[in-house]
Amino acid sequence: MTAAPAAAAPPLSRTRLLVVGALLVLVALAVGVLVGRVSATTAAPMPGESSAEAGFARDMQVHHGQAVEMALLVRDRSDDPEIRLLALDIATAQTQQQGQMFAWLALWGLPQTSDEPEMEWLSRPVIDGSAGHDGHGGHTPGEPMPGVATFEQMQALQEAEGVEAERLFLELMIAHHQGGVEMAEAVIARSSQPQVTGLAEGMVQLQSKELAYMSELLAARS
Repeated sequence: MTAAPAAAAPPLSRTRLLVVGALLVLVALAVGVLVGRVSATTAAPMPGESSAEAGFARDMQVHHGQAVEMALLVRDRSDDPEIRLLALDIATAQTQQQGQMFAWLALWGLPQTSDEPEMEWLSRPVIDGSAGHDGHGGHTPGEPMPGVATFEQMQALQEAEGVEAERLFLELMIAHHQGGVEMAEAVIARSSQPQVTGLAEGMVQLQSKELAYMSELLAARS
């Protein structure tokens, strides 16, 4: 007598997938803090309160926070496996990087927030001594961070579903990544801290690849 075929495993519910995604993001944050604590113990002089490194670490944590929020929103509004995997990759990578930057500031003895306007650190001189804001996308110190979605755009993403949500997410995240690359390149030009420039260079490489991939996904939904 032949054995009955094994029953297929039931598909994971959307609620369970969301819980798994949230747990992975929390793990990424904890890993990022640990990595940041290790990397910030290098022999290089610690950045000061008004340094480009401190300004970048503060602003980029906020910038990443919106990217994580967008990624988690679209995972709850799309059943497309490519979009859901991309969103999880973005959420975990950027949460880990947030943890690293949080740890840097803590180990440098600096507060996580500042009264200084957003992107004011662009006014710091670049390594070659030229004017701080020249040659970096035309972004002016003190202006809002590049690529950040507006309240209305975030509200629209929250209300969208299916392909509409996927398309809006890709449009917003492409602009967001472009702004993130601009910020990373700006701190590279202003910092000699190896842990800062190393993370920023990694951001440029990863987000540039994701930009190309997201452009393909968006074209397929046009």
